[in-house]
Amino acid sequence: MKKFLALVALFLTLPAIGFAKEDSKSTLNQRLNSATQIIHALMAMPGKNIPLDVAGKTQCVIVVPSFKKAAFVLGAQYGQGVASCRTAKGWSAPAFIQLEGASVGFQIGGQSTDLVLLGVSHRSLDDLLKDKLKLGADASVAAGPVGRNAQASTTELANADFLTYSRSKGLFAGIDLSGDVVHQNTDDTRSFYGKNIPFNVILKGGVPTPASAAHFIATVNQLFRAGKAQDAR
Repeated sequence: MKKFLALVALFLTLPAIGFAKEDSKSTLNQRLNSATQIIHALMAMPGKNIPLDVAGKTQCVIVVPSFKKAAFVLGAQYGQGVASCRTAKGWSAPAFIQLEGASVGFQIGGQSTDLVLLGVSHRSLDDLLKDKLKLGADASVAAGPVGRNAQASTTELANADFLTYSRSKGLFAGIDLSGDVVHQNTDDTRSFYGKNIPFNVILKGGVPTPASAAHFIATVNQLFRAGKAQDAR
């Protein structure tokens, strides 16, 4: 029994061990490219994309390519992604984040999915600037609606700070990430920018967008502008 518990404990520490490794700048550029492709896919999916009324009120965007969810009696989930928030000068340069959590269950196996989190309240930027943001506790979260005609009209959706989506087998759907924690990946920030820059400096627009991140930021802006154009009609 002691050996079994030791194996479980070791399994649950694997995500933390993975986070300790600092990724190279080329790997981070690839993550930005993957995030860009995910947003394009979410906008282009006929009948299954983000509702334009949701896109138009988005204040912050977080994309986590290949979010990993594994299970061995106790489950663990973790991922590394990028975030950008809307400022008075446009969308901020990307900030690198970690998303981690745990789940309890009796499934054995694992899976990987792409995640998109949309901060749709004016509080979402302030929420992200916390040292560690616990979804569902520090900020309200709800599974995001999909479809061109879907409206975020229910009380839960209307009051949510963040709407969350996952992509599985090419299709996007809302997902419940309550209990997961978002915080800055300081190692990747240092690797990408050459020094450790605080979250609030990046997400408030205090850092110029590097050329390698320009496509990602332009795609985020495209998502937002499509929603605002719909609102203006």
